[in-house]
Amino acid sequence: MSNQHVSMQGMWSSRAVFVMAAVGSAVGLGNIWKFPYITGEYGGGAFVAVYLACIALIGIPIMMAEILLGRRGRASPIITMRTLAREEGASPAWSVVGYSGVVAGFLILSFYSVIAGWALAYVFQTASGGLNQVSAEGAASLFGDLVGSPGQLMVWHSVFMLMTVVVVARGVRYGIERAVTILMPLLFVMLVIMVAYAAVEGDFARGFDFLFNTDFARVFQLCTGPAEDLQCSFSGEPLLVAMGHAFFTLSLGMGAIMAYGAYVPEHASITGATITIALADTVVALLAGLAIFPIVFASGLEPSAGPGLIFQTLPIAFGNMPGGQWFGTVFFLLLVFAAWSSSISIAEPAVAWLVESRRWRRSVAAVMVGGLAWFIGIGSVLSFNYWSGEEYQLFGKTLFDLKDFLASNIMLPLGGLLIALFVAFGAGRRMALEELAISRQRLFDAWWFVIRYVSPLGIAIVFLNSIGVF
Repeated sequence: MSNQHVSMQGMWSSRAVFVMAAVGSAVGLGNIWKFPYITGEYGGGAFVAVYLACIALIGIPIMMAEILLGRRGRASPIITMRTLAREEGASPAWSVVGYSGVVAGFLILSFYSVIAGWALAYVFQTASGGLNQVSAEGAASLFGDLVGSPGQLMVWHSVFMLMTVVVVARGVRYGIERAVTILMPLLFVMLVIMVAYAAVEGDFARGFDFLFNTDFARVFQLCTGPAEDLQCSFSGEPLLVAMGHAFFTLSLGMGAIMAYGAYVPEHASITGATITIALADTVVALLAGLAIFPIVFASGLEPSAGPGLIFQTLPIAFGNMPGGQWFGTVFFLLLVFAAWSSSISIAEPAVAWLVESRRWRRSVAAVMVGGLAWFIGIGSVLSFNYWSGEEYQLFGKTLFDLKDFLASNIMLPLGGLLIALFVAFGAGRRMALEELAISRQRLFDAWWFVIRYVSPLGIAIVFLNSIGVF
């Protein structure tokens, strides 16, 4: 390995810490509600199999590429891409990959903090007994009162952003590393507790069957209409959803993984770490499904409620089950921890760039990034109340929806696509060989083929579908 660059931000103390940090980046609110929800909608266990294939063919290869770029450049994504493009004799225009990732992450942080604030509010609501014996109408009213109140949303948005800034300001070793080494083990412990609770108090057999029952005939069918008159037709939508979720759940294309890769020790195996991260991320999603669906079925609730499954449906279950107050509090704490570990990684690329390019103190850079994201997030807060009307919408979307669409559906897929193209065509085989240090040539050749052809094609399909080309 011929890497002469040194990170200004410090290094992870071990490969295990890097894996925990990257898992923390990947595991977020989407793992807890979105994965179980789309799994149930698109074929159960068959969808899980397709999703895992997408993780293998798109997620893992792109993550390996992003980590190797980060470790090679040892800097923030913007400086890393500029430096590596120069060293590899490629066009300086490749630095747009770094800028795109930082901007996308910044946009995501500005609205992610608002949603995480919901989870924070529900921790206190549940712990205080506010959900005890709550009815469906009561749960809907509680959620409506929360999102309809700019004051409440601003308070929780501010508290969560402050939590993120405090950790990032303390640096790699004393801030991010210490946080993830506490948060990630706690997250897994709480998930296991919730699964055990679901096994005792919920309809675990039905929930398990719902999550893992394999029906490959249905995974490529889109069914609509009532159960007694279900209309099904062939559709590639489930495959596109699986590819999209595999890409986004690993935090690819937003600079977070590249920034974290800059702090990876030289002796650490990128291949092994990437596979471990992908497995951990998938395990969290599956455990979340095993924790949620048995409770939903035991309570006679609708499993395909989407976002409402967390903030409107589950509170009914927790409020009317034995021990629900305590376990509901644990569940919403789990949501907060998952969101917190992700938001830390989202803020890091922009903070690292300010420290390296402007020579700002890390604490000042963290406050600046968090403060600006907080300010832009005010628009997301108002999108749920004062600015929710059509007169405040652009292209039929509220400001919240527009930021989400731009970051998640356009900037992240393009960032991932450009990462693959730069590694495969802009830089070339030598750099990848040196950084990955894969001893088995056939294994490297397989990854090289996937990163040059399979992954770019898959990402292009997801991107074109997201913007409505087909």
